[in-house]
Amino acid sequence: MVLLATGGTIASRADSTTGSTLAADSGASVLEAACSSAGAVEVVDLMQKGSYLLTFQDMLAICAAIRRALDVTSTRGVVVTHGTDTMEETAYLADLLHDDSRPVVFTGAQRAADHDDPDGPRNLRAAITVAMSPEARDRGALIVFDGEVLSIPGTRKSETSTARAFSNPDLGSVGTVTEEGSVRLTPARKRPAPLDFPRTEQNPAEPVRVDIVAVYPGADAALFRAALAAGARGIVLEATGLGNANAVLSEAVRTAIEDGVVVVTSTRVHAGPVRGVYGNGGGKTLEDAGAIPSGLLRPSQARMLLQTLLTLGMTPQVIAQHIRQRSGPAPV
Repeated sequence: MVLLATGGTIASRADSTTGSTLAADSGASVLEAACSSAGAVEVVDLMQKGSYLLTFQDMLAICAAIRRALDVTSTRGVVVTHGTDTMEETAYLADLLHDDSRPVVFTGAQRAADHDDPDGPRNLRAAITVAMSPEARDRGALIVFDGEVLSIPGTRKSETSTARAFSNPDLGSVGTVTEEGSVRLTPARKRPAPLDFPRTEQNPAEPVRVDIVAVYPGADAALFRAALAAGARGIVLEATGLGNANAVLSEAVRTAIEDGVVVVTSTRVHAGPVRGVYGNGGGKTLEDAGAIPSGLLRPSQARMLLQTLLTLGMTPQVIAQHIRQRSGPAPV
């Protein structure tokens, strides 16, 4: 078993000088707080950051470390401790790239390590239990938090501070894990084939720019065009309802797509699919212009998928195929 430590609230403590909470504890300290017998777990300190500071490059580095850990045949599974703010993105990237039957489990905390009742130790014990469980194999990456086991696509942070930080509104959890170490999981769903890991030459110091642009009542195309002017090769619209915008934005989307920019429509709504129904600037107009509906993926994960596909150098046509393949529930 390998524990990859990246920081986050699970490793954070209050700074008496500034009054802010910062990642401070090593992976060994985090593990020691969770387990009295931690000798069977190899700890690797990758970084010590709040996940709100992570870049695409950082997330790729975490995925590369997962690969290195699994290159050792005796490794039964990998646990990643990670901040909750962007866990849904790093875990999704790991799931997209994961080409191994062994489990990769992400966890973290909502309460800092020096809190009177920290939740990190409980979450880490549960994550290790799931990562060691034979039932967790062949499921890609998972998030284990507050006793729940969640598959990654469609999972997102849904609470800012309560212990149950994550949910998957459309698909629900895939199981539970108790303090006593009992793991119960639903039948595994078939996963799409993993993506190739981006090579160094596909991963320059300046990564492919992909922006999220919010749609709201009365929105014009100024922010959309600003993203294009900044060099965005992909844009995710955080649209309304089923994935609707307006006539002005739809025309800007059409022009951008004609220029080779890939546009994906997601939604600000908590649950339900994105699909083209309405005209006059709605989702059907956007789809007719060439925008790709994100299905059950919300903006954070739709952006991660789009950035990965663009980084791999795929054409807009192939990108559209991948997004449609990965945008809904997989069969059991």
